[in-house]
Amino acid sequence: MPSLARFVPPAKLIDKRVYSPWTEGRLDAMLNGSKVDTLVITGGETDVCVLATVLGAIDRGFRVVVVTDAVCSSADPTHDALMELYRSRFSEQVEAASTAEVLDSWH
Repeated sequence: MPSLARFVPPAKLIDKRVYSPWTEGRLDAMLNGSKVDTLVITGGETDVCVLATVLGAIDRGFRVVVVTDAVCSSADPTHDALMELYRSRFSEQVEAASTAEVLDSWH
């Protein structure tokens, strides 16, 4: 997205071969000691990979922001259910925000 180009670098890319980016250890290794306290999460399969990422981030104590218009799923019903879950059941651990809201508040 052209509007995000100003953030690259310092953005980093980690490829993964499983649902959770935490399982293989590379994300933990990258974040360890980095002073990062917030993860802004986007991606495909809201109800699979995004969910695994969100839950792992919560477990590790990160502030989690799910970008509502930058996640998707191949199944609309479960995507919608997970978006509701993020907003209701996980409202203390997860913030839901649009791309515009994230960009407006980025420091």
